[in-house]
Amino acid sequence: MSSHREAPAISKDPVADNTDLYAWVAADAPDHVTILANYIPFEKPEGGPNFFAFGDDVLYEIKIDNNQDAREDIIYQFRFKTIVTNQNTFLYNTGPIGSLTDPNWNVRQLYRLTRIRRGSSPDTIVLGKNLRTPPVNIGPRSTPDYAALADAAIIGLDGDGDGMSDMKVFAGQREDGFNVDLGSIFDLGALRPFQDLHLIGMPAAAGKDGTKGFNVHTIALQIPKSQLTSDGSMPTDPMAPESVIGIWATASRQKATVRNDDEDDPAPENQSAGPWVQVSRLGNPLINEVVIPLSRKDVWNSRRPRRDSVFRKYYTRPELQALLPILYPGVFPNLATNPPRPDLVAILLTGIPAGIIGGFQNFTGPTQADMLRLNMAIPPSAAPSEFGILGGDLAGFPNGRRLADNVAAIELRAIAGVTLPLVDPSYTPDAAAGLLLDGTSNEVASLPEFPYLGHPHQGFEHVHD
Repeated sequence: MSSHREAPAISKDPVADNTDLYAWVAADAPDHVTILANYIPFEKPEGGPNFFAFGDDVLYEIKIDNNQDAREDIIYQFRFKTIVTNQNTFLYNTGPIGSLTDPNWNVRQLYRLTRIRRGSSPDTIVLGKNLRTPPVNIGPRSTPDYAALADAAIIGLDGDGDGMSDMKVFAGQREDGFNVDLGSIFDLGALRPFQDLHLIGMPAAAGKDGTKGFNVHTIALQIPKSQLTSDGSMPTDPMAPESVIGIWATASRQKATVRNDDEDDPAPENQSAGPWVQVSRLGNPLINEVVIPLSRKDVWNSRRPRRDSVFRKYYTRPELQALLPILYPGVFPNLATNPPRPDLVAILLTGIPAGIIGGFQNFTGPTQADMLRLNMAIPPSAAPSEFGILGGDLAGFPNGRRLADNVAAIELRAIAGVTLPLVDPSYTPDAAAGLLLDGTSNEVASLPEFPYLGHPHQGFEHVHD
């Protein structure tokens, strides 16, 4: 749900659909920023013979603002190319795949990674070409040692031109790491642990993870912090503006597509032409799902973040804020006053300015823009809280986003009013506001090192919980 099928148009174009964006300073790479951008929601692992893959006709980008103007200063572009080695079989593979160059692997993808830097010293550099993705995780006969195949697709690159590998990249299938009770939330806003208090009551119960058992396709980068700051420095002061970056991911398609209807063409291919047009984007989780109304969702996906002030009214009085007191009668008497929400504008559209939380800020300037903001000078937490900053952990969401951050609970609690006293001390949150969650386990099948997201579910043994 974080950004799974969140808008009418992109729900019909899953290969270009951003699902989740993560950015954090990992404990095992404290001088780097790790960024994961996921695409293609609800991938059933057993979906052969045409298994899920990145789109050859999609431009995937990770964009970074490092000078507080909500404009992309650094862009990492990914373009994919599918290779079919045997045109005379319907099979994805004709035997066990033992390596990324195994001739048994029939349908494979290569990609090119380009970095564009703007500003006073603009440049465009191809950081890598013909880089290999791993196959999907088919089963014990086809991919008997999947971990080795995935590890082989982790590639070291020279990001600063000194001839040394100082950054890492990975692109391929991963387990979906976002947990949320989709079935309950979209059944008239029910949260199973509290559904005995719902307008249409049922016995309270544990949540059911609606994304469990599904995979996504992940683009992962691990980049030295000094390559992301505006002046090339290593950020050490949490209160310095240079320590904060804004991050978002996009998918774009070319403006025109011409379909080939030549019956004599043995392998007809559609042709795309024209400028690239953004069809999907993602910064903070859950924004286009529960903040932006249906009539504006497709527009939101096409807009650049710096234009987001036109959506401000949906943040200042979000629809969910008005619905909670209706759906849970008597539980949110203070929220029922429908207070204005400058706290949500600050947290989600500008970043948290200095002076609100001691020793912390992730402010990116007055331009209102949906970006995932990360203060790179905040070190990894020695005692991480799944509730991030709400749990007293400055290294967690909304300061970036880690895999284990329970963003559904954090944003539910924020919308319910727990963050409003930060800017309006006269407001008292309802007692229930600080308890809200959807009841799903926040455990993530993650790896201890890059690319951190767990290996994808295997098609042969796949079951949904």
